Amino acid sequence: MVRSQSPEVSPGLWRREAGTVVRRAGALPERATDSGAVVAEFRIVPAPTEWTQHAHRLHELVWVRGGTLTSRVGDRVFTVFEGHGLWMPAGVVHAGRATEGARFHSAFFAPARTPFAFGEPKAIAMTPLLVSLLTHLSRTDLAEAARLRAEAVVFDVIEPSEHQLALRLPGDPRIDAIAEALLDDPADGRSLEEWARCLGTSDRTITRAFRRSTGLSFAQWRQMLRVHRALMLLSDGFDVMSVSEQLGYAQPSSFIAAFRRVMGTTPGAFSGAAAASGDVRNPVSGGENTGLSA
Repeated sequence: MVRSQSPEVSPGLWRREAGTVVRRAGALPERATDSGAVVAEFRIVPAPTEWTQHAHRLHELVWVRGGTLTSRVGDRVFTVFEGHGLWMPAGVVHAGRATEGARFHSAFFAPARTPFAFGEPKAIAMTPLLVSLLTHLSRTDLAEAARLRAEAVVFDVIEPSEHQLALRLPGDPRIDAIAEALLDDPADGRSLEEWARCLGTSDRTITRAFRRSTGLSFAQWRQMLRVHRALMLLSDGFDVMSVSEQLGYAQPSSFIAAFRRVMGTTPGAFSGAAAASGDVRNPVSGGENTGLSA
């Protein structure tokens, strides 16, 4: 385990915060080899924590409260926030990062005993029932019959989320510098034409490269990236105006409109839902963002 000495960019993830703890994947829970299909546990992440690339022999479902988790899988970055989890199939190589103070939950599913399969990483709706069942299964004193009954209900209620929020990275050497710069600083407001001059290419080439590699235009991709980053900042308790400024929007109303287009709700409503959970931290302006969320 080491701590980064200065902020740096990890490939496909946000700028690493100073003081980030970098870990290798931990061992699976000991009970993962016992009878039963599901083993659940949770822990508090006391500092920003990053897990290097790894894979598990079991399926994994992770979710957080009071923070966010980002996970890099191949050319995609997933953002996990309150009310949602991420299913990681057994054997899939991934890396992850959790924000400071997040309550980090994980459940491991034995593939041979799990009667369904998601063949790729997938956002999962963490309904109150599902969370309660997995919390119940985290107990170490459950009788085998009680454990099997609870697992059967888990298998019945687990469902994909309507928000499959994944940011696809270009993976194209012609535009990778743009992606790296925006991951480093989402507020970078350089236009398509400015990027073309900087890279010694044409704006048409950049446009085609983004469409081909991500399915989005440059403007749409940057908007999606900023929303991913906004989810992290809002979950950390920053108010709407502060997040708007950090992401480079000239007006909070522009940020609100962009966030609504992607998420189907306003950033103020998103923050309110997180606050209702009792886990929001670091309010930087007394929570006075009501007027911005209309």
